[in-house]
Amino acid sequence: MNRFVQQTSAGNDFLGRLRNGQPTLMLGIRGSRTTDIARIAHSTGHHAILVDLEHSTMPIDTAAGICALAADLGVMPLVRTPEREYGAIGRLLDGGALGVVAPRIETAEEAQTVVRACRFPPRGQRSQLSSVPALGMRPTPAGVLNPTLDSATVVQILIETPLGIANADEIAAIDGVDMLSLGANDLTAELGIAGQYDHPLVREAVGTVAKACANHGKLFMLGGVADPVLYASLAQLGVCPLVVTGMDTDLLYSAVQSRAESVLRSLTEVSA
Repeated sequence: MNRFVQQTSAGNDFLGRLRNGQPTLMLGIRGSRTTDIARIAHSTGHHAILVDLEHSTMPIDTAAGICALAADLGVMPLVRTPEREYGAIGRLLDGGALGVVAPRIETAEEAQTVVRACRFPPRGQRSQLSSVPALGMRPTPAGVLNPTLDSATVVQILIETPLGIANADEIAAIDGVDMLSLGANDLTAELGIAGQYDHPLVREAVGTVAKACANHGKLFMLGGVADPVLYASLAQLGVCPLVVTGMDTDLLYSAVQSRAESVLRSLTEVSA
């Protein structure tokens, strides 16, 4: 059994890195539809992937397959689920994901619902099964499978609204929540200051969530702030070193644009 249980260590390694303050790179996946993207993440030194089902049309089966391959490579596979779609969580975890990022959570009750979907009884109500990719699809007794998967599964609650900020302490206090994340893009839009990441209200929100996480021993991630200087300033408030290096669609666009410009320059130089 040990050689199969070893595959589930990605979640523990992921959280351990962050608690030890080690820079941890995560690749966002929205446009890719094959497991090649997981191999690219691994070969480029990423420690985790974030498959975004909130902002894509990717089928659950495709997302689960990418996650399962990532876990086999030792890359932590997380999925940002569609808003409050309880039924999708279990299928994604059963299919290969080892972490869930639940978007737009505003209350402790909503966060608790996510935890129930991710954890087996008595901490939650995840539906029982006996075979998962992380354990080699080997039929496994519940007495082994349940605690193994519970230990491996990471639950991240994404806060993106003023109400969520106000309830951050109650959300962070929930047993079974590993991390809180603040989504700066949606938060600034909600506050009527879209894109103004240097606004005092953003810094105040970061401080509030960071304090809530510190109070309850939870990790805190800040997302959506691309400016490295501003990010570094906000990170000093208590942000863990988990950084999304980019979304695959944005990275592809940037690479294609750069290549097109390079080719045009070459053609111009030749004709001149």
